[in-house]
Amino acid sequence: SSAATNSAETGPDFEAAVSDPGRDEADIKLDDSRKPAEVLAFMGLESGDTVVDLFAGGGYYSEIMGRVVGPEGSVTAVNPPQFTTSEQSKAKWAGVTERQPNVKMVPSQLPDYKPAPDSIDFAMLHLIYHDFYWESEEYKFEKMDPAAVLSNLFAGMKPGGIVAVIDHVGSPGDTRAVVEKTHRIDPATVRSDFLKAGFVLDGESDMFANPDDDLELNVFDPAVRGQTDRFVMRFRKPG
Repeated sequence: SSAATNSAETGPDFEAAVSDPGRDEADIKLDDSRKPAEVLAFMGLESGDTVVDLFAGGGYYSEIMGRVVGPEGSVTAVNPPQFTTSEQSKAKWAGVTERQPNVKMVPSQLPDYKPAPDSIDFAMLHLIYHDFYWESEEYKFEKMDPAAVLSNLFAGMKPGGIVAVIDHVGSPGDTRAVVEKTHRIDPATVRSDFLKAGFVLDGESDMFANPDDDLELNVFDPAVRGQTDRFVMRFRKPG
């Protein structure tokens, strides 16, 4: 039947979304260590999806996901305002949104971001869930309640919506202390937080497993940067 050749049946071309020649050089250099095509295929991002990229940073994933979801889809990239004011940040985002008009960046503190109920197909939390337990005077990053942020996210997800979580594996212990020291988080804490919020764990991958990683080292330490042991979890809102 013709259905077999229908592109909707085979799903998006994740490799093509990544190999776009217009992307930022610094972003392209991260592809080998981040495996974005493999990640998004595993997570199940689809054409036409309404996406939120929470604490999107420089928009590495926002741009790739914008290409995957296409003109029928959209990506809202959320960043705390204090991380969006530098000339470097402005220039980077100008490039991302020029190449991908379906991506928009919204400055908001994470606890204040409340998407419309049942409006999001797919949310990306790439190397940032640990920051829900972080606080910093230097970066004006106030202590927040992870449960409150997840409650807003849960309400905003459509039933069946997917939340993709990738983060640096941390040791068990006091979560805020571990995050302060290493910018890592115990996967058991993440699993427990999301289940308490009402999500179900829909899949896990060991594509970034690295048994040689020293969990006591800060993720920005040159000895481990880009090679940390990372967990990959796909959560789903039931329904």
